[in-house]
Amino acid sequence: MERIANGAMSENRARTSLRRRALGGWYRNWRLYVLLAPVIVYFIVFHYVPMYGVQIAFKNFIAVEGITGSPWVGFAHFERFFNSYYFWRLLRNTIGISLYELAVSFPVPIVLALMLNELRQEAFKRFVQTVTYAPHFLSTVVLVGIVALFLSPHGGLVNHVLQWFGIGPIGFMTEPGWFKTIFVLSGVWQQMGWSSIIYLAALAAVDPQQHEAAIMDGASRLQRVIHVNLPSIMPTIVILLILNMGSIMSVGFEKVYLMQNSKNIEASDVISTYVYQTGIIGSQFSYAAAISLFNSVINFVLLVGVNAAARRMNETSLW
Repeated sequence: MERIANGAMSENRARTSLRRRALGGWYRNWRLYVLLAPVIVYFIVFHYVPMYGVQIAFKNFIAVEGITGSPWVGFAHFERFFNSYYFWRLLRNTIGISLYELAVSFPVPIVLALMLNELRQEAFKRFVQTVTYAPHFLSTVVLVGIVALFLSPHGGLVNHVLQWFGIGPIGFMTEPGWFKTIFVLSGVWQQMGWSSIIYLAALAAVDPQQHEAAIMDGASRLQRVIHVNLPSIMPTIVILLILNMGSIMSVGFEKVYLMQNSKNIEASDVISTYVYQTGIIGSQFSYAAAISLFNSVINFVLLVGVNAAARRMNETSLW
């Protein structure tokens, strides 16, 4: 009995000690928790609470009845979307633009960061960084306006140059075949400098002794970039690749919508613009919610799948 009593007392003391340690940790770091609180509140209020409304994707939403009063229709809206004329076109355009963007936009900031890291003239390096960072701060409306002016068949700079070689004029903004290329390359120009910052930060953490050892072994600068710098930033590359794959179905609405017109609609109509057309303009709220939910589920499955594959291949993953 005494042993049992002593064991119970020891267990109570251990629990008390754990509680004190936990409370002590909270007390010591209360400033950090205060700083973190607004972020947590933001995500709860604007990201998790609105998920309550996802149920309208399974209902025939009637505004006067509200979400709870609207009748259930199950997967009727999903079936309507899968059987619609636009389904394959939307899926093809969305995935096509995303994969094109991933293939071109993802490696460019890596190459730019590796090149900037090799520059030894600080003044020139700062100049290049300023020039490449600046487009990031342009609004999407301004960016599309600049692209339209440069590619205009009536006085655009690109068509002027092409005419010197006896080509054109070409209506780049109205031809479906050019839409994806214009969308992706303009995005590369706008974001490559800003996206390279995280890789430059990772390169700054590379141990100089690795470079010294490589130099002693006779490695050239290119060999050091390939065999020292690139492997050092590979975990960062993998993490960003996983995040990019997790948003492969989320082609930005604003830029696509601004570049879209009746002549290139065949190539520019993506899921996000279709949701806007049917949900906001057409007031088919339940149908648009079902399409958007389908899009989010695909992104989530891709994120989990790519994360699991990355964890198996090189033990670098989000979780």
